[in-house]
Amino acid sequence: MNDFMEIRCSQEHQKIYQTWFAFVDSDGDGRLTANDASKFFSMSNLPRPDLKQMWAIADSKRQGFLEFKEFVLAMQLVSLAQAGHTLTRDILNTEVDFENLPPPTMEGLDKLLAKKKRLSEPENGSQRQSSSSVNLFHSSKSSKMSGASVTSIIDGLKRLYMKKLKPLEDTYQFNNFVSPSLTNSDFDAKPMVMLLGQYSTGKTTFIKHLLGTTYPGAHIGPEPTTDRFVVVMNGADERSVPGNTVAVQADMPFNGLTTFGTAFLSKFECSQLPHPLLENITFVDTPGVLSGEKQRTQRSYDFTGVTSWFASKCDLILLLFDPHKLDISDEFKRVIESLRGHDDKIRVVLNKADQIDTQQLMRVYGALMWSLGKVLNTPEVMRVYIGSFNDKPIREGVGGPMGKELFEKEQEDLLSDLKDIPKKACDRRINEFVKRARAAKIHAYIIGHLRNEMPTMIGKAKTQKRLIDDLGDEFAKVQREHHLPAGDFPDVEHFRELLSGYSIDRFERLKPKMIQSVDDMLAHDIPQLLQKFRNPYD
Repeated sequence: MNDFMEIRCSQEHQKIYQTWFAFVDSDGDGRLTANDASKFFSMSNLPRPDLKQMWAIADSKRQGFLEFKEFVLAMQLVSLAQAGHTLTRDILNTEVDFENLPPPTMEGLDKLLAKKKRLSEPENGSQRQSSSSVNLFHSSKSSKMSGASVTSIIDGLKRLYMKKLKPLEDTYQFNNFVSPSLTNSDFDAKPMVMLLGQYSTGKTTFIKHLLGTTYPGAHIGPEPTTDRFVVVMNGADERSVPGNTVAVQADMPFNGLTTFGTAFLSKFECSQLPHPLLENITFVDTPGVLSGEKQRTQRSYDFTGVTSWFASKCDLILLLFDPHKLDISDEFKRVIESLRGHDDKIRVVLNKADQIDTQQLMRVYGALMWSLGKVLNTPEVMRVYIGSFNDKPIREGVGGPMGKELFEKEQEDLLSDLKDIPKKACDRRINEFVKRARAAKIHAYIIGHLRNEMPTMIGKAKTQKRLIDDLGDEFAKVQREHHLPAGDFPDVEHFRELLSGYSIDRFERLKPKMIQSVDDMLAHDIPQLLQKFRNPYD
């Protein structure tokens, strides 16, 4: 997992690139947008196909901009292309000496830098560095803009949310029924990976294996040791932060967890440590799921609700199983069912598979697939990774002649999945945003329909009871009236439970203008945003 992007160049070359980056960064926000980049990289005199490939490799996260370390990589790729190398993604893993790779030739750049320096020098005891010292590389129209400028896809989604989607959510109390309102930290958060499974299936050991070290608050043992939700994320030093503190920090995406109350927050903490992997991914370690009704009654908070909340925020969900613990308990079944709508994020891991022989492994694999098929209720076969994710080497001879090789390939596939998470993070944000917008629309249609069914004066209580009792039929009416997909509607029982705490006649009537605004956002604003920040050489 050590191949996440790092700056690989000498201090001398890094200083040169810092000068170039500061020169071309029109907004001074540490982001080089596609518009500025296309002008700057044209000074390399490379053909357009090379520049297109260079941008695709450097902007691997498809954010539509380059930060400094991506800019350095882009310059190194330009240098390699000028030297006659063919640019492919595999070039990052070749024997190229990036540390001592000379900067590329950028035609006319030295003159522009010298001119800018002259303009910014003091003249006759006064500074000329004012409105006249605009960045020479940009037109006057592209000189420094306000802090509210959209310089990335994520910035654009934030503004669209505040302007068009949040008003609809607030009007029909979407945050109380489906999901808390989003904050800036929700958009800016690093990709998250949640690990779920029964106790002693190796969740904490899995994280420790990836990090190559332990983390504050980690406990490993054959008995249930992790009794709380632990978010493992990057930090300046090693420390544990209590859940109540984490939930109110504006720069962390966990404010929505306050809805689960102090009972949950006392079982939640954030574990921070400096680590290059955590600069790209945040892990969520969860308490082991036990069996029987006893375990559910012992919890003082809504365990299934919390896992569902994290599932909506996570980019990947790993379900870990132990060959000796294949039974899916009642609570584990409820947890897996709570992941509905996030099937594309789920990966199943059969951990500790080197503890059994080949014949047992075949039987265990079949039994696991059978158990999952009963819970997930999908016609597709779920992908199951087989391996032993710990610091110990895979036992020689395990699983027959092909056993060790099989485990290594399976582990490599899973690690490759994890490595792709940061690259797909921006696409995932867009996907989740669109899903949320559609869910908010359907919620508004439902509330508007129920409100419209309520009488003006007499019989409100009786009508409300009828509507709640026949909620499934009311959903069907909304679906037919507005031609909506049945699969996008919320769970009837859950919605009925929440709705019973409200007076339907106090909701707002349906406002078509708000719906139209969200439709316009989905049909026009988001495609235009993606068009603006696509590869500038497409």
